[in-house]
Amino acid sequence: MTTTTPPPTVAAPTRPAPATPPGRRRRGARRSTPLTIAMLAALAYFLLPLFWLLIASTKSTQDLFNSFGLWFSHAPQLLTNVRETLTQDDGVFLRWLVNTVLYAGVSAVGAALLAAAGGYGFAKFRFRGDRAAFNLVLGAVMVPTTALAIPTYLLFAKAGLVNTPWAVVLPSLVNPFGLYLMRVYAQDAVPDSVLEAARIDGAGEARIFFRIALRLLAPGLVTVLLFTLVATWNNYFLPLIMLNDPDLYPVTVGLSSWAAQAQNGGAGSSSDMLALVVTGSLISIVPLVVAFLLLQRYWQSGLAAGGVKQ
Repeated sequence: MTTTTPPPTVAAPTRPAPATPPGRRRRGARRSTPLTIAMLAALAYFLLPLFWLLIASTKSTQDLFNSFGLWFSHAPQLLTNVRETLTQDDGVFLRWLVNTVLYAGVSAVGAALLAAAGGYGFAKFRFRGDRAAFNLVLGAVMVPTTALAIPTYLLFAKAGLVNTPWAVVLPSLVNPFGLYLMRVYAQDAVPDSVLEAARIDGAGEARIFFRIALRLLAPGLVTVLLFTLVATWNNYFLPLIMLNDPDLYPVTVGLSSWAAQAQNGGAGSSSDMLALVVTGSLISIVPLVVAFLLLQRYWQSGLAAGGVKQ
């Protein structure tokens, strides 16, 4: 019996998927109108105060009350306001700005290093009571700093540190949230194999931390540095109760004293004092904007890693 072999089946050629035209969105991407409105509202909420501050810094005190708040007056005088702000009371604003840079800079660097060392220790070392100590740190995150201001003042008064720069710098070095963030980040950012290899080569723990771990922790370190920088720069209540000498004031307390003079018409106040307060507020945020622009990529990567890694 002769068997007939069926001819081989030839598969039909598969057509490549048509490319998505540049002007057409993918099928999975959908546009949500409520979400867009919510994002625009959030954008306006954050940017409108900055826009108002920029516009108000170009006005005199009279124009602040007599012109539309979100647009320039007929006679903008930004340069005049800046010059008067920097020369008011023999240039005390520049002293306040230098004080703020000193307080915030030292506090940010110190708090970042302490948080990195503490987070690295909690992540890579096991010791008796480490879990309880870390839970204590988590509990400290929930305590508002204003609740600790009065006890801190009493402790510093006993130590004789009130009305000194240390009264502002030392409390700012303690950052429980920064320590928590660095612990979570160091758990995965610093491989155990690298540490073991360094120990086998004879490196001490201090050298391993400063030469190896600290470089791997750089994104998280910059994140803590920026958070502490902003918190100390904007801190008002702690310097208010700790400092009595106007030459030691930061910008926040100094501008508040100017605003009080403008409202009460005290000695040394002028008709344009309120305009100087507004202009000083604009000048005081410029260093923070520059810091965020320069360190933005480190801050974003460190924040994302701290929020995702376990």
